[in-house]
Amino acid sequence: MRATGINHVSVVARNLQESIRFYRDMFGMEPVTTPSFAFPAQWMRIGDLQFHLFEQPEAPPRYQHIALTVDDFAGFYLRAKELGIFERETFGHHVYELPGGCAQMYIRDPAGNCIELDTPDAAALDRSVVTDIRPLALPQSDEDRRSTLFLTRRREA
Repeated sequence: MRATGINHVSVVARNLQESIRFYRDMFGMEPVTTPSFAFPAQWMRIGDLQFHLFEQPEAPPRYQHIALTVDDFAGFYLRAKELGIFERETFGHHVYELPGGCAQMYIRDPAGNCIELDTPDAAALDRSVVTDIRPLALPQSDEDRRSTLFLTRRREA
């Protein structure tokens, strides 16, 4: 027995309508038909997967996050900067180049959920736009330097 894929991710929304707007406007997610639950909820489409929002009063755990691959890392960087939603504390900084050559950025949604945005090729980023990207500063072994967030790319390489 084994899991065969990810079906959906669910996150807390303190204000459901505000979160729906954020995920629709920031990431182009589309609301889809959602059954009635004992609490307000909205399912959203993200490609062929679903992303679920459920309204609850509690704050999400600090390190818990979702990670999304984005098609325009610099565009998302500029939008996050404009909105003032960078997450600078939890992981020590908000934009990193990883040893395997990909880049990641951390932001927070209106309910405080941490979102990691990923791109496979940090070298292709315009450093005059993404001005504060840092390499992951911890010592890395040879094996660590071969790591990647994009497993299918690694297989093809």
